[in-house]
Amino acid sequence: METEFDPLAVEDAASTFAALGSEQRLAVLSTLVRAGPAGIPSGTLGERSGVTGSTLTHHVRVLTQAGLVHRVKRGRSVICAAAAYPKVRALSAYLLSECCTGDSECCAADSECCCASQSECCAGDALPATQAGHA
Repeated sequence: METEFDPLAVEDAASTFAALGSEQRLAVLSTLVRAGPAGIPSGTLGERSGVTGSTLTHHVRVLTQAGLVHRVKRGRSVICAAAAYPKVRALSAYLLSECCTGDSECCAADSECCCASQSECCAGDALPATQAGHA
């Protein structure tokens, strides 16, 4: 089972980003993230995201294959979808995993830093040479 801190392999990250390469899929995923972990019925998802019918089905399928969405059947006919938060967090962590590596200016007091906390900023200065060179 994936945890929120599981690192993504570059191939997995690339395929996941490819799945997000559609404005409609981004709208669907954003709607699901706003809905929370309980998810929402497919009809409601369509209304809120502005993507309906077979187009919605297609985009939910692509997002499901990328591991970003889970579909659950409730009752006999209502399909609910919820964002796969651990995968979304892993994708975010992948983007920020090397925040400020090798950039001492990043840690300046007035600098906007991408790290969760100032103590994490410039952690790359302490990374082994094999990791510090990846940007």
